[in-house]
Amino acid sequence: MAVLDWIVLLGTLLFIVGFGVWKTKGSNSVDDYVRGGQTKWWTIGLSVMATQASAITFLSTPGQAFHDGMGFVQFYFGLPLAMIVICLVFIPIYHKLKVYTAYEMLETRFDLKTRTLTAILFLVQRGLAAGITIFAPSIILSAVLGWDLRTLNIIIGILVIIYTVSGGTKAVNITQKQQMFVIMIGMFFAFFFIMGSLPADISFGEALKIAGANDKLEILNFDFDTKNRYTFWSGITGGFFLALAYFGTDQSQVQRYLSGKSVRESQLGLVFNGIFKIPMQFFILLVGVMVFVFYQYNPSPLHFNPAANEAIKSSDLAGDYAILEEGHAELVKEKRMAQNDFVTALKLKDFNAIEQAKINLIKVNQEELHNRESARILINSADPSVETNDKDYVFIHFILNNLPRGLIGLLLAVILSAAMSSTASELNALGTITALDLYKRNKGGEFTQKQFVYATKGFTLVWGVIAILIACIANLFDNLIQLVNIIGSIFYGNVLGVFLLAFFFKFVKGNAVFIAAIITQIIVILGWYQDWMSYLWLNAFGCCLVIVLALLFEVLDQTLRRPPIKT
Repeated sequence: MAVLDWIVLLGTLLFIVGFGVWKTKGSNSVDDYVRGGQTKWWTIGLSVMATQASAITFLSTPGQAFHDGMGFVQFYFGLPLAMIVICLVFIPIYHKLKVYTAYEMLETRFDLKTRTLTAILFLVQRGLAAGITIFAPSIILSAVLGWDLRTLNIIIGILVIIYTVSGGTKAVNITQKQQMFVIMIGMFFAFFFIMGSLPADISFGEALKIAGANDKLEILNFDFDTKNRYTFWSGITGGFFLALAYFGTDQSQVQRYLSGKSVRESQLGLVFNGIFKIPMQFFILLVGVMVFVFYQYNPSPLHFNPAANEAIKSSDLAGDYAILEEGHAELVKEKRMAQNDFVTALKLKDFNAIEQAKINLIKVNQEELHNRESARILINSADPSVETNDKDYVFIHFILNNLPRGLIGLLLAVILSAAMSSTASELNALGTITALDLYKRNKGGEFTQKQFVYATKGFTLVWGVIAILIACIANLFDNLIQLVNIIGSIFYGNVLGVFLLAFFFKFVKGNAVFIAAIITQIIVILGWYQDWMSYLWLNAFGCCLVIVLALLFEVLDQTLRRPPIKT
């Protein structure tokens, strides 16, 4: 990295942290610290988007598109429907009850133990997720830049802790506006740089046709196979339940729109998210597809993870890997020639020539995929502990090896800003839930405003330390963006079902819900472990299961309580 990159990177991060602390100094009231004061709808909308758009989004999603195409966007198809339900049902109830957390309502409707159980489920899954959102950029940046992994975890964690503990929800909301601005500016710069780096005779339309010829633009998949992770049906159902649970019951999101000064402001903020979230994800995936097109004309490494390359080249299998690299270099040349033939055929509008060029193009790319797979197997044989799945390294490799000075610093700031924005929301929510739903409610007694704020700050700090520790012991999973969604899917469906029981099944009591929730959580974890279905379907499965079990237990309980009929 050049000096200019360091200036841009450090300047951006320090500005965000300093601005957050400065704008929220003196936030000592519960309304300011927990609810964030009277927030306007556009701040809510940007904050909601920034909370969901972690560093994992900007590291993993382009790599996901590079390897598998645009199909991942189907994951978000259920989101707009979820926003409508939350706006019509959840938000009016939360505002009417004047709650600070989503789980307060469950005690009013059921009992304290149900409130405590759902709060604990949230703390478990969101605590893990907070560690992963720190770990994700750290492990990638440490591998690519040679920075120490634990040092990065600690630096990111401390930066977030400073302004989150200082200003609470208000600080999170304010800083996330700046973070979203940095994020989108950086992604647009990356996209236009890629387009400018393609051969002069390649237009955007032709770049899309090149991607389409390699099956990167297949957005819709109507397959009914529940083992298939990303289909239209899994997105519209499993994605709907996941979004409904995440935005409707996850305190890291609920706390964002509870800060709205009215029901209408909160609703407008979520509508904003529902309208712009899919286009944003589509654009990020498109950047990944354009990175694929870029590497059709430019040399790419056989494996994008530098740690894996280092491990294999220092092993006894280095000679075999060198042979694969030679083959890869030849395929790079063949691929460029095949792309030129394909584009020439497109310009001539010769159907037969286009089809033949497309066949040749697909053949070369299939050979490259086979070569990459052989490299992965070889790396795994040399060192099983090294991560061979390089999806998460594709975009950062492109950034560091192809972007001009200054822009590299900006894109690294994008990644770290995204990590900070998501982690800040999570720590803010974890501290609030621990202080209000567990400590204050179970300890009893009266709390002054200042005491409650201090308690929340203390628990936020504790969760920040826990998140850093989790980040330091975490391991890379198949794909980081999938890992976060898997963790959410294991818990979200169950919690969502409890909320739906509270809203729509008035005769069901707390005992039935409590027992049903415990059994459901055990079954869902078992189902995930045994791979009964794609993780997205776990959201719908958990939600439906806890509702059915609670209804059965309540009917059984009422039947047993009913006095016998006298004869």
